[in-house]
Amino acid sequence: MRPTLSWDPPEDLPPGTTDLQPVADALSTGGVLVLSGAGISTESGIPDYRGEGGSLSRHTPMTYQDFTTGPQARRRYWARSHLGWRTFGRARPNAGHRAVAAFGRHGLLSGVITQNVDGLHRAAGSEGVVELHGSLEQVVCLSCGAFSPRRDLARRLEEANAGFGPVAAVLNPDGDADLTDEQVGDFRVMPCTVCGGILKPDVVFFGEAVPPRRVEHCRELVREATSLLVLGSSLTVMSGLRFVRQAAQAGKPVLIVNRDPTRGDQHAVTRIGLPLGAALTAVAGRLGIPHDDEAAGPGRGGDVTPPADADAWPSTRRR
Repeated sequence: MRPTLSWDPPEDLPPGTTDLQPVADALSTGGVLVLSGAGISTESGIPDYRGEGGSLSRHTPMTYQDFTTGPQARRRYWARSHLGWRTFGRARPNAGHRAVAAFGRHGLLSGVITQNVDGLHRAAGSEGVVELHGSLEQVVCLSCGAFSPRRDLARRLEEANAGFGPVAAVLNPDGDADLTDEQVGDFRVMPCTVCGGILKPDVVFFGEAVPPRRVEHCRELVREATSLLVLGSSLTVMSGLRFVRQAAQAGKPVLIVNRDPTRGDQHAVTRIGLPLGAALTAVAGRLGIPHDDEAAGPGRGGDVTPPADADAWPSTRRR
């Protein structure tokens, strides 16, 4: 399966609004489930996939099939990802992430599901975040299933590739950087320290299924929520769109804040076409919630443990 690059919005969809009151009203009643996408992290310096200048216009993300096909594809991925990690790992939460964390601290949210792999919701202080597509902050061995911190692999890659420092044209939302084959060169890939197997970032590649137990957990969150607030997602891929459809079919209000039209607009009671940082800051102000302070949160680089649904991950453990 290749990545979905685009979709054609129906011509009869109404344009987005700038009225934030429906979002403020939904949050004031509590029980709101947030579903976020790449658009919430653009103000942290991480580009999105499909917005104006999005990376999919020039970059095809690595697929699981390509990654497992042979050593050259993995060498290309890890060279690009290693270079991108130097910048990606330094990204910090922006006003949008901090507003979501503030809504949670004030008891207005029932949960947060993110399609992002950047860890910025957790870094902002949000608790119990479901990272639908995993996290770049850890890696997993495809042979023995061992998990390890990404920072440890980064150190090993630095030592094995002394002097590697090409200038990347662009950083991509999945954490890798645009490099030519010449720039990749003979980059050395590191094996698992436990069994010598193939290491993969603990993220769901395109062409790979989200673990079923994680999907069911998200479905349960939708069932328990009073409304669904989509932040910065085009909803092009089914992994996020299915929760919008589920909420709409259950009669729960779907509210979308996204700069551009989304594939879920037909299910939404409103779509607000504003930048997320400014929009969520304004909503917090209407609700009397301060959020400008940098939440401490767990930050980056903490101890890495296998997720609770690790035993339901045959696709990332032994495929």
